[in-house]
Amino acid sequence: MTPRSAEAALRIVIADDQASVREGLVLLLGGLPGIEVVGAAADGEQALDLVAEHQPDVILLDLHMPVLDGIGATRRLAAEHPGVAVVVLTTYADDSSVLDALHAGARSYLTKDADHGDIAQALRAAASGLTVFDPRVHATLLAATSAPAGPEPAEASPPPDGLTQREAEILALIARGLTNPEIAAQLFLSSHTIKTHISRIFAKTGSRDRAAAIGYAHRHHIG
Repeated sequence: MTPRSAEAALRIVIADDQASVREGLVLLLGGLPGIEVVGAAADGEQALDLVAEHQPDVILLDLHMPVLDGIGATRRLAAEHPGVAVVVLTTYADDSSVLDALHAGARSYLTKDADHGDIAQALRAAASGLTVFDPRVHATLLAATSAPAGPEPAEASPPPDGLTQREAEILALIARGLTNPEIAAQLFLSSHTIKTHISRIFAKTGSRDRAAAIGYAHRHHIG
């Protein structure tokens, strides 16, 4: 997809099986400056067709839709149209829905409590490569990623060369071949934070590049 200039309108597709919600979003978002709604779909298959036809910057979609649900549509979009950012707008903020959507490739996740200003801001952020979660979703993510209470694990050796546990975790993901955006998504951290950690990993391990860091990880059985 051709990069969008700063002056160009943000082109979006909306997908929601409830006609009243879909039409309301078209009116609200289409009336905002700098946003152009190029299509509206009632299910995931229609959404994919509209994205293929119009090549929007962002798609705003619900999770629970007929024919093809939002999770399935997001997976297809990530595979077939990776340049189109996916923003979920749904009623559901449970950990299963949130994590499934993010793992499928959604960039941001909002609930339908969000007002049109918040939605517009999330759409613009997603088009710029940023991630936005509303407070309910952020709380769900924190709860889902907190370690449950249980028996104390056996004491493990600390990572070598002064690496922190987080740095060792990121190094293991590098060794598995994950890219920075994939690591950021898996750990629910920003790309900037991941880059900072990787710079420290390179310094502590004496690695000049990613290949050297992977070699270090293999020698020290990390990952």
